[in-house]
Amino acid sequence: MKKTVNAMGDSCPIPVVKTKEAIRELSGQAGTVETLVDNEIAVQNLTKMAVQKGYGVTSEKLGENQFRVTMTIAGSETGSGDTQKPEGAGAETLPEEPACIPDARRKHTVVAISSSAMGSGSDELGTALMKAFLYALAQQDTLPSTILFYNGGARLTCEGASTLEDLKALEAQGVEIMTCGTCLNFYGLTEKLQVGTVTNMYAIAEKLTQADLVIRP
Repeated sequence: MKKTVNAMGDSCPIPVVKTKEAIRELSGQAGTVETLVDNEIAVQNLTKMAVQKGYGVTSEKLGENQFRVTMTIAGSETGSGDTQKPEGAGAETLPEEPACIPDARRKHTVVAISSSAMGSGSDELGTALMKAFLYALAQQDTLPSTILFYNGGARLTCEGASTLEDLKALEAQGVEIMTCGTCLNFYGLTEKLQVGTVTNMYAIAEKLTQADLVIRP
């Protein structure tokens, strides 16, 4: 089976996310996934992902700002992910593992966001990076339990923010979204909150001190 992913014009991490989705659609069958991208950084990211997953991978430049990354997925022996019983008399049958749905928020991880931009330097770049970070966060297999927004970060949960769709996706998956009420009031955004709930500094301090891991992008 062969699938082609068009990620031309897509910024990080969208090419990787689209490719992972195409691989999932193979449903355990062997096949190839070709991803078209327009920059070498995307080629490097896709190649790194393929190596980490144990897929065969090749890349080629098709033209100016045109690249193709091809991944070869071996698939499972039976095509369904089941363990195949060996042939012959007396072959041992492997016990079937119980099916379960993993808790995506098992570890108590808190993401603390204090600015609408990620990193220092260019505010324009920082804003784009923050949007990309929240999008990528929503695609992870393991999600944080809580995301805290305070100071300039409060803008990201309010009307007009480009991050609202990703934050709503995270909230729909059970992630707690909390924004500092003092910060909303300071920036005149109290009536413009679009996702999550309003919180206070006591609750923010409590979430941070009780977390197993705090991430500050």
